[in-house]
Amino acid sequence: MLEVKLILCPIDFSEFSVRAFRHAVSLADHYRARLVALHIVELWQHPAASFAVSAELYDQYFHVLRERARLELGEFVKKYAHDHVQPELVVDVGSAPDSILSYAETHQADVIVMGTHGRRGYDRLMLGSATDRVMRRAPCPVLAVYRPPLDAADAGDERYDHYLRRILFCADFSPNSTRALDQALSVAEEYDAELTLVHVLEQGPSPARTEEAIAEATVRLDKLIPPERRNLKIKTAVRIGKPYQRIIELATEAQNDLVIMGVRGHGALDLAVFGSTTYRVIQLGPCPVLVYA
Repeated sequence: MLEVKLILCPIDFSEFSVRAFRHAVSLADHYRARLVALHIVELWQHPAASFAVSAELYDQYFHVLRERARLELGEFVKKYAHDHVQPELVVDVGSAPDSILSYAETHQADVIVMGTHGRRGYDRLMLGSATDRVMRRAPCPVLAVYRPPLDAADAGDERYDHYLRRILFCADFSPNSTRALDQALSVAEEYDAELTLVHVLEQGPSPARTEEAIAEATVRLDKLIPPERRNLKIKTAVRIGKPYQRIIELATEAQNDLVIMGVRGHGALDLAVFGSTTYRVIQLGPCPVLVYA
């Protein structure tokens, strides 16, 4: 069974942070886990820091920034949390990705919940910056939440329960994918959710071999399911086409609440696949994506 004891949620006060935080609160409530709300005061946001005339004034400047950030973080948490979860507030100064990764490593976070597309406004199919670096280097799974609430400004008055009913797991039969499947099975069992294992045949076979190729992939998917987990609600699906398109299509059709993906490795080809598939599923798909790097 997957144990979730510490959830880390970076907050930049954007509308995307709102939804990510509420997912984090729901997870913390379900798993009875500690939740840390982390805000990083980044130097690039405060160019006046470079004009500090002495070390004392420099320290005073960042002391003021920290205190303002702590107050703002407290107001944010008060607005979007609920009584069952009391997050710990942490404010740091430095680089956002480095601070997030350092905290996750030092405190052994079990999952990082992040909203993508914060204040910097990157290109629609590029995560870049903090989310990109954290997802590639995190010591734990990262739950990436892209879409903000329909009305983020008014979303804080109601309790938000993100209950997982249908989960989609993307299988490419790599060792990393297999390890991620263990966690997907655990999450499905924890929530009593329906789990669909999907494999996408990126280059379609000849028409004469299409049915044979689908049958072979279906058998391989079925073999991934451990005998002791066959009592779970598990289905398999094989699609043909561009992986991100077929994954999004299936997730939308099935109204999935979560997509789980494992990154194959850290070589150039693997990262290219990571960028072209995972990024697009996160930003174009209908639900959050849990990534295992």
